[in-house]
Amino acid sequence: MATKKIDDAFSMASFDPAKVTETFRDFAEKGAAQSKEAYSKMKTAAEDATKTVEATLESAQSASVELGLKAIEALRTNAESSLSHMEALLGVKSVSELFELQTSFVRKQAELALEQAKSMQETTRKIAENVTKPGKDAAEKLVSGFKKS
Repeated sequence: MATKKIDDAFSMASFDPAKVTETFRDFAEKGAAQSKEAYSKMKTAAEDATKTVEATLESAQSASVELGLKAIEALRTNAESSLSHMEALLGVKSVSELFELQTSFVRKQAELALEQAKSMQETTRKIAENVTKPGKDAAEKLVSGFKKS
């Protein structure tokens, strides 16, 4: 009897083309639906990535302008200080006055350089935070999306 069941399962009489067509159609429809869903997710991810890159580039551009202005301000301050010192040197009447003036100038320049370095460091830190913020936000959004799935 077992042989008869095997023969029936593989016989052409049990082959129904309508079922094969229906199964193939279901398979194709599911594949198309999954492809549309995958395309939609990829499109959304690409749009989000584009927005992130644009935001990062805008932040980087404004940051470079801010850093450039900060550097110009430091250069202007140093130039004005040096010119004032040169004018003061022209009015020196003794060697001791020259040494006193020069010592004072070097001390003030060292203090100014330290202050400018701290200011540039703080500005650079803020800029780095602003430039990386869109990327961090996008990464957090992506990770939270994985956690939900």
